[in-house]
Amino acid sequence: MTAGRVTLWPVDVTLAAYEHVLSDRMFWIAYGNTFIYTFGGTFMSLLIMIPGAYALSRRRLRGRTFFNIAIAFTLWFHAGMIPFFLNMRDLGLLDSRFGIIIGFAASAFNVILLRNFFEAVPKSFEEAAKMDGASELQLLWKVFIPLSKPAIVTVALFCIVSRWNGYFWAMVLLRGEEKIPLQVYLKRVIVDLNSNDEFASSLLTAHYSFETVTSAIMIASIIPVLIIYPYAQKYFTKGILLGGVKE
Repeated sequence: MTAGRVTLWPVDVTLAAYEHVLSDRMFWIAYGNTFIYTFGGTFMSLLIMIPGAYALSRRRLRGRTFFNIAIAFTLWFHAGMIPFFLNMRDLGLLDSRFGIIIGFAASAFNVILLRNFFEAVPKSFEEAAKMDGASELQLLWKVFIPLSKPAIVTVALFCIVSRWNGYFWAMVLLRGEEKIPLQVYLKRVIVDLNSNDEFASSLLTAHYSFETVTSAIMIASIIPVLIIYPYAQKYFTKGILLGGVKE
C-alpha cells in the first residue's frame, strides 16, 4: 500500500502502523472516553429502561395505555435536533461526559422490547412470588430480571453498539479535546487532519501512508465489540423473537 502497489499476497507484513497509532496520546484518551460513554451509558440505560418497561407491562398501572401510546409515538415523530440541543444547554449538559451518558439513556424501541418480554412471563411466577410476600421491587429483581436475561442482554448489546459507534451528537455536544470519543477522533484524523497538527507531522516523519494508519485505527476501534458479541450472540436471537411478540 505504501509503495502504491496492491498484490494478492502481503509483502513484508508489519505491525508498525499499529505501534505508531498506539503511541498517540489522544488515541488512548478517546478510547478511554468511549469506554466511559459506552459502558456507563449502557448501565444508565438499563437502570432506567428496565423499571420503566416493567411498570408498563403491569395492567394495573394507571394511565398504562396513555404511556404506551406516548412512547410508541416517539418511534415515528421526533422533536428534532434543535429542541434536544436547547434542552441539553438549559440543563447545563453541553461539553459534559454526563450529558452524553444520560442524554441518550432511554430508547422507545428498547423499552417496548423489554415490556413485551415482561408481559410474556407466565403469571404463575408472579402469583407464586406474591403468595410468598414479595414486593414489586422483589418481583422485578428476583423473578422478572432473571427470566428476562435474553431480552436484557439483547438490549444491552444494542446500547453498546449504538454508543460505541456514537459520532454525531458527541461532535455537536462536546467541545473539549479531552472528552471526544473514538469515532470523533477517527473523523478528525481522516477528514480534518489539520486539526491535529502533531499527529499529522508524526505521520509524515514516520513514512506511513495515511490509508495504512487510518485502517489501523479503524481495526483497533472495533476490537472490543468483536470480543463482546460472541458472548452475547446466544441470547440475541431469542431476545429479539420473544421480545417482539405481543400476546
